[in-house]
Amino acid sequence: MPTAPDRYAVLGNPVAHSQSPVIHTMFAQATGEPVVYERVLCPLDGFEAALREFAAGAKGCNITVPFKFDAMRLATRCSERAALAQAANVLRFDAEGWYADNTDGVGLMRDIEHHAGVAVAGQRVLLMGAGGAAAGVLGPLLERRPAEVVVANRTVAKAAALVDRHRALAQQHGVALCATGLADCGTSFGVVLNSSASSMAGAEVPVSAQVLAPGALAVDLMYGPAAAGFLQWAADHGAVGRDGLGMLVEQAAEAFFVWRGVRPATAPVLTALRQRLAAA
Repeated sequence: MPTAPDRYAVLGNPVAHSQSPVIHTMFAQATGEPVVYERVLCPLDGFEAALREFAAGAKGCNITVPFKFDAMRLATRCSERAALAQAANVLRFDAEGWYADNTDGVGLMRDIEHHAGVAVAGQRVLLMGAGGAAAGVLGPLLERRPAEVVVANRTVAKAAALVDRHRALAQQHGVALCATGLADCGTSFGVVLNSSASSMAGAEVPVSAQVLAPGALAVDLMYGPAAAGFLQWAADHGAVGRDGLGMLVEQAAEAFFVWRGVRPATAPVLTALRQRLAAA
């Protein structure tokens, strides 16, 4: 008898909007890997119990908002990038213990450089937000050697803590790194990254349009209707707007590699997913 496919899922709250099952199903079909992937809605006050119940019959999972910090704490081993972020969007359920990783940053960098065609090296970059998404992004961003990264957040102390944790890496790569509030984060950045909660909350972009250099790349880590307001803001002020769909596909491919040891092609999946969402 054929064996059952290995089980994976994305766990979060909310999670109904997630395109991860579509992406990983396409990856499985393209690679021939025996994978089934679903969504698991976790109670806000019951993430650990839901995760342990799922893990009992599964090989791994993705973690989305708001549980990335919780997932990291529950793992027994982790990658260097997850340790630096102190947040995990990937868990692999190994016999010797749960292994945590964070593929958000490498996914975003691959999307910016390979799909958007923008080199990060030498750029002045504004990173809005200091939560789990920003934590996953900052390390791989610094490794691409931008000239400067400003982390801007409503609570400056939270941004400062994230910056302090990454200061040695920034110095290693020759990157100027600082933390600011959203109202005084500077002007004329070549790359602007929105990892704040503004898009998910349907709120206005929390910074002045002066942060955008002419023709800047402005990326919202959200996708679909949630990113529409940010993309319109970018277009209205002469920037090139990009949503987080490419990042989603690229981080998923890296997660697939962590789980299966196989790296799927991403360009066909991203094209198919954009067509799927446009037709919805």
